Amino acid sequence: MFLDKNLLKRSLFIDIETVSEYPDYESLPDVKKQLWKTKAEQLRRNFYGHEQDITDAEIYKAKAGIFAEFSKVVCISMGFLSFEHGEPVGVRLKSLAGDEEHRILEDFARILINHYNDPENSRICGHNIKEFDIPFLCRRMVVNQIHFPPVLDISGKKPWQTGHILDTMDMWRFGDYKNYTSLQLLAGALNIESPKDDIDGSMVGDVYWKDEDIDRIVSYCQKDVLTVVQIMIRFAGLPLFSSEDIEYLNQKE
Repeated sequence: MFLDKNLLKRSLFIDIETVSEYPDYESLPDVKKQLWKTKAEQLRRNFYGHEQDITDAEIYKAKAGIFAEFSKVVCISMGFLSFEHGEPVGVRLKSLAGDEEHRILEDFARILINHYNDPENSRICGHNIKEFDIPFLCRRMVVNQIHFPPVLDISGKKPWQTGHILDTMDMWRFGDYKNYTSLQLLAGALNIESPKDDIDGSMVGDVYWKDEDIDRIVSYCQKDVLTVVQIMIRFAGLPLFSSEDIEYLNQKE
């Protein structure tokens, strides 16, 4: 296998869920509304082929949640591996979630500073985290005036300076940058059962704003973290974890 299992020690597996900062376009303050009009025009030109029948409000509903300038973090799920005699034997999952983005980000930054701030001995793992999760977290920490830990600062760094970031999508590329591989596709290719759920990423905004069901979002986010863990285990040539090996540290009954 191409991954040394020892790299999984002191690794933090993460995934985040984000939603639009406001429930809909109509709720935006006037300044933000004007800024979104500009963004929507760019998106319409680049992705919608100048479709005149798609409104700024519809684009906001579909796309605002992925842009850090117009959205917020509502959940950060984390996975930690337990080792015995040098072998991984279990997974612990924990989430920071809710309406108070500042608290979520502050608590996450504190965890990184206290336990994972040495890039020589600690790693952060996830799927597409180099291009999405980490830049998004850093941008939102700046917005919230939180000093993000140096371990997250990968902007402008050379590849050999970001070895502490284990990105499963980047690893699967093996140098090929032509294609995007989703987490679900990669799990399927490796014969890992990707947890079926009643929602997908496009539904998170409605689950948050309409259903007000943060626990449902937490469950969805934690399943993605677990899938990343299983992929990394497969990369290391180790047996996959069973349901008995998984502990949910703050899961509601």
